[in-house]
Amino acid sequence: MMNFVIAPNRQQRLMARMLFMVAIAVTSYLVFSRPVHSGVSLPHFDKVMHFSAFFALALLMQIASGIKQRWQILLLALYALLIEAVQYHLTYRSAELLDFAADVGGALLFYALLRALKLCQPELRS
Repeated sequence: MMNFVIAPNRQQRLMARMLFMVAIAVTSYLVFSRPVHSGVSLPHFDKVMHFSAFFALALLMQIASGIKQRWQILLLALYALLIEAVQYHLTYRSAELLDFAADVGGALLFYALLRALKLCQPELRS
């Protein structure tokens, strides 16, 4: 059932690469553009969005790339750090350590769940 995440075929990897690039572009646009306030304020909604985005980016990177998970985590953490560094210099945005933590936390949760899935389903181990 989850083999496409562990060992995607050529078509799945190609599709994931395209989706990963779109996800990076959309994420970058959203985190670097001027925020739009809808008037509705949900506590910690920003952190939930950071966490969710990086969970999804980790999923797509896992399927799209053939690189080791530790390098995937490092690349995603560097992207999260880059986001905060750029936001630090934007007058309409602010850099927050908790945003970085939410980003990395989302990615780490994905990889922890992936590891647990591999342990529970021996046929997925590679």
